[in-house]
Amino acid sequence: MNVTITPGKLSGAITPPPSKSQAHRLIIAAALSDGFCRLSNVALSQDIQATLRCMRTLDADASADGTIIRGADLVDGHDDPAPERMDCGESGSTLRFLIPVALALKGKGMFTGHGRLMERPQEPYFELFREKGISYQRKDNILTVEGRLEPGVFSIRGDVSSQFITGLLYALPLLSGDSEIVLTTDLESRGYVDMTLDALEQFGVRVGYDGARTFRVPGNQYYRHQDKTIEGDWSNAAFWYAANRLGSRLDVQGLNPDSVQGDRCIASFYEQLGGGGTLDLDVRECPDLVPPLAVMAALRAGETTRIVNAGRLRIKESDRLASVTQVLNALGADVEEHPDHLVIRGKEKLAGGAEVDSHNDHRIAMMAAVAATRCAAPVTVSGGECVAKSYPNFWEDYEALGGQIAREEETV
Repeated sequence: MNVTITPGKLSGAITPPPSKSQAHRLIIAAALSDGFCRLSNVALSQDIQATLRCMRTLDADASADGTIIRGADLVDGHDDPAPERMDCGESGSTLRFLIPVALALKGKGMFTGHGRLMERPQEPYFELFREKGISYQRKDNILTVEGRLEPGVFSIRGDVSSQFITGLLYALPLLSGDSEIVLTTDLESRGYVDMTLDALEQFGVRVGYDGARTFRVPGNQYYRHQDKTIEGDWSNAAFWYAANRLGSRLDVQGLNPDSVQGDRCIASFYEQLGGGGTLDLDVRECPDLVPPLAVMAALRAGETTRIVNAGRLRIKESDRLASVTQVLNALGADVEEHPDHLVIRGKEKLAGGAEVDSHNDHRIAMMAAVAATRCAAPVTVSGGECVAKSYPNFWEDYEALGGQIAREEETV
């Protein structure tokens, strides 16, 4: 779908969708629990539908309306027939969270996905599997794993993606003995691990963390059923913050200021980007914020912003360092791409008048839509339907805030 945006400021009250990151974590904990759980305020983005779908494959009864009912006994099923293929869509969280869970529950798993998902690195798990005698094969867009996940010490990198640590934190409490996760590097995206530890605690699962590189995970634990409400999403709220910095007048509502979501640091970055002088913004702990940060920096007239420690963006839904650069420069910005950072020289206004590719990346499409509010001419975003990955109602909300858009289905 092509979306053509007529430039103009936005105004009004907006409540961002529920947190996708928290929803993944609470859905998995609920589906592993010992009873009936109801999760409210669940938004059925494509990624969340993928996690619900895969938990059903692992024998949980996960209804589409957010009600989670634990299904068949979630116990070691090594005598089960060959595993049913789990379709993770384009959700890296679903895939990486559930690989160890499938091994803990079933001793096997078969995973597939779409877009760039199955190309994204899984080497931290593969290194563990080679050490632990777990077989794996990645062929024809399918990853198959098989082997008994035994209690013990799990040494793993902490600087590739926190999703690998989260996957182990969900699986290891289900094992028959105690385990440790020992990080071989410093942990990046600490906020996402904090969200995992918070979700586990809410469902009665104990994990000891020394705050550095060691997690101690007692075995023989049970997830206790709970009713929970998903918080508003700071990651998607960041685009409305960016629109405000570009001159719109939005009242962003429904967020928890004390949330453990790491991306609530957008509020601090927002204030920094309102001042003068050269800025260095370190996104090691919040890589998903780069698109909204970049569009704010692009309109920071006469000032230079460096967005640093961003190398992991190259393995997202798109190579986000490249796609941020390409899209903003096509609109008239001055963005310089480097291997692990961006240098952005701010302008008063962007030219617009271009068609830009979303790169099938929800955050790039939303960035372009926010940039269009300060363009001199209309902007067309191709592949605009990709926002459904995390924010299915984004275009409807954009229109409700006064945005003028025209949709056109792309021809093949």
